[in-house]
Amino acid sequence: MDSPLPPPAATLSPPPRCGVVDLGSNSVRLVVFEGRGRNPVSILNEKAVLGLGRGLQTTGRLNETAVEQALTVLERYHALATAMGAAPMEVLATAAMRDASNGPAFATALRKRLPDLPVTILSGEEEARLSAEGVLLGFPAADGILGDLGGGSLEVVDLAGGRIGTLASLPLGVIRLCERAGGDPARARAIAEADLATQPWLGRGRDRDLYLVGGAWRAMAKVHMAQTRYPLSIVHHYVLRREEARDLCAVLIGSKPAALEKLPGAPSRRVGDLPFAAVALRRLLRATGASRVVFSANGLREGWYARQLGSATRTEDPTLAASRDMARRFGREQGMPPALIAWTAPLFAGESAADRVLREAACWLSDVGSHDHPDYRAEQSFLRVLRQPGVGLDHHARAFLALAVALRYEAEPDDALLAPVRPLLNPAGTRRAELLGAALRLAYTLSGGTPELLEASALEIAGSTLRLRMQPGRGLFAGEGARRRLDSLAAALGLRAELDGYPPPG
Repeated sequence: MDSPLPPPAATLSPPPRCGVVDLGSNSVRLVVFEGRGRNPVSILNEKAVLGLGRGLQTTGRLNETAVEQALTVLERYHALATAMGAAPMEVLATAAMRDASNGPAFATALRKRLPDLPVTILSGEEEARLSAEGVLLGFPAADGILGDLGGGSLEVVDLAGGRIGTLASLPLGVIRLCERAGGDPARARAIAEADLATQPWLGRGRDRDLYLVGGAWRAMAKVHMAQTRYPLSIVHHYVLRREEARDLCAVLIGSKPAALEKLPGAPSRRVGDLPFAAVALRRLLRATGASRVVFSANGLREGWYARQLGSATRTEDPTLAASRDMARRFGREQGMPPALIAWTAPLFAGESAADRVLREAACWLSDVGSHDHPDYRAEQSFLRVLRQPGVGLDHHARAFLALAVALRYEAEPDDALLAPVRPLLNPAGTRRAELLGAALRLAYTLSGGTPELLEASALEIAGSTLRLRMQPGRGLFAGEGARRRLDSLAAALGLRAELDGYPPPG
């Protein structure tokens, strides 16, 4: 009898989804997240730039034209989220809605048109707290000052070792700052300095990090990345030293609009905002005394997502959680990564906690090319790992993991494919990635990717010797390929290879 056909794809139940609308002073954005994992996975991200808060400083009201457009856009977003099965779904309204005299009337009209769509007008403190929770999803141990720059407001939060402290909301969003200053960056500087001076606690940021959230600041990061030909086009976790950030601000503040439009990497819709975003950043650097700027793609929307998670999920290590997710999606044998973690440990005695996390993550990611075309496994795995959506991975971690996994799939160390990650690693990180890649290559050669066979072997370092022990009768075979890989690993460690207590034949 023929086996029954699987159900059509359309009838398969997708993972749980949820949706949030960020109703801001400049743009309205819908994000639909899939799953409830530690790392938010966005499967829809749609934005409409409406300028709802333009003119608010003068009129005290929302832009009437934008109000009508917003109702139409939100009707579409509600239909999209409903069709995608996103539940819960919520609209979060920020500075423009809470400050405009006709904000409540707009909220009433929206609730009347879409009665089953929850609409929450956030206070400044609520907005700041949500943004902080989003940042902590990507930077669990964040220590410094958070600045979230929108169109109408700037939220600032003291983050102390992953905990949310003092917070405030200031009327320094790029649209409002521009309008308050009459379009003059010089006047904007004085306004920003005066407003920030009302929050003396910002001085606690001296010699700590300044975490930046918001589209205008992300646009600044993209400009800097283009100018410096940075090898990885991911803003999240991009870092600038204090003086680099100050120099970038000076260029943007001093450039004429025509020059700004020609800047490589500058998004056309953000060009007018760049000088005022730069003013806000330079004044914030001065108020905090921060030593580094760290850009975050996480903010209010990810903070809302974080509140949909259980406490156990929220406390997972984001790098390991992302790696395990990818292993479940692309790997063959879920028991193999834990076996690899134990098997590779003797090679890395005395490793730091951070290095251990990266080694464990690489073990989880070591089989993500198993279903790819054999001729492209190294390339596909390298790019998949390097560009993964995991929010907890800084650029060093991405480079380390991508390099280790590519070498596990026998990429040549001098392959041009690997060139982009080399500048992101220091010599010690490069060496660890190369050692781990060689060890993983040997492990898969011996075991065929099965934990049962791998656990019948063990590596040990004794003096100047790297010894591979294999239990007889367990299906292991140290053929020419395995011996060659053992020799290669031993050479990388500066050791002599030995197999089961006997040197391999010469």
